[in-house]
Amino acid sequence: MEEILKDLQNRFDLTEVIKKDEVRTIITAKKEDIRPLLLHLKTFSGFTHLVLISAVDYIEDNKFQLTYILHNYDLKKYILLRVFIDRENPIMESIHPLWKQARVYQREIREMMGINFPGSPDVDKPLILEGWEDIPPMRKDFNTLSYVAQTYFPRPGRKTYDPREYMKKKLYPEEELKNES
Repeated sequence: MEEILKDLQNRFDLTEVIKKDEVRTIITAKKEDIRPLLLHLKTFSGFTHLVLISAVDYIEDNKFQLTYILHNYDLKKYILLRVFIDRENPIMESIHPLWKQARVYQREIREMMGINFPGSPDVDKPLILEGWEDIPPMRKDFNTLSYVAQTYFPRPGRKTYDPREYMKKKLYPEEELKNES
C-alpha cells in the first residue's frame, strides 16, 4: 500500500493523506483530479470495486464533501477518496463511465443534496422524491420541522409512555399487581 500511496503522491497533487488504520486510507484531492485519480486507482492499483459515494454538507464552510470509497480485493484495503466542492455551484464530473453503479449513487446525491453530475444517466429523474419541489432534504438548511408542520396534519390522541416504565410493566406484570394492592 505504501508503494501505491507514493505513486499517487508523485502523479497527483494530493491535499492530504491519512492512514486511518491498517485497512483504510483517506486521501483528499482537488476537484479536477478526482476522475483521473479514480481511473488510475482502478486501472493500475487494483481498486476495482466502487463501494459507495457519499456526500456531507458543511454549511458553515459553504462546501460539500464527496467521498468515493474504493476497495482492493487482493490487498484487502480501502481508499476513501474525498473532495470538497463549492456549495453555491455544486457540480461534479460524473464517474459512471468508470463504474456503472455510480449512476445510482450520483442520482441519489443529486436528489438528496442537490449536487449535479452532468452527463450521468437519469440524474435528473426522481429516484425517491417524485414531485419534490423544496430544497434537497438532506441539506442542512432544509427545515424538517417546518416542512412537517406544513405538510402533515396533527394527530391528536396519541399517548406516550416512558420506555423504562412501559417495559417494566410488560416484563413484570406481577409487580404492577402488588403495587396496586
